[in-house]
Amino acid sequence: MPGDELLPAAPLVSTRAVTVDAPPAAVWPWLVELGPGHGGAYTYDWVATVFGLERRTPGGGAAARPELKPGDLLPLSRRGPVLEVVEVDVDRGLVLRSQDGQWVWSFGLRPRGRSTRLVSRNRIEQAGDTPLSRLVSRYVLEPAGLVMERKMLLAIRTRAEAAT
Repeated sequence: MPGDELLPAAPLVSTRAVTVDAPPAAVWPWLVELGPGHGGAYTYDWVATVFGLERRTPGGGAAARPELKPGDLLPLSRRGPVLEVVEVDVDRGLVLRSQDGQWVWSFGLRPRGRSTRLVSRNRIEQAGDTPLSRLVSRYVLEPAGLVMERKMLLAIRTRAEAAT
């Protein structure tokens, strides 16, 4: 996927996807709405509370964010990581990287007939990686990330399908 080259040897890699019954052009506006002041995190309220994410439920209309461009900054929360837009390929893909360079989050929109496969990939490299931190990542952070990210992907799917 685009962005894989930014952290090619990342020890933590997760790829998740959902099929959206809508074309990529209907999915894209909801994908770029992620973040505070826009669509929020599209996740469970309890996750938003724990991680300090904005709890905002976007409306049913088209996304309001102006088109993203490389160099734009997207804070995930008021006190959380800030992601920099690295690559924008409208209706095809989006690559974000944390300012510390240890996390790359890529999205791909793959047309499948009349639907779209929305793919999300995380590549993470932790400074000071130890056997204990690897265990915590694998058995605590990874399952929590799965729950949170799955909800986000399903929420984007629901909004894109409702808009078509």
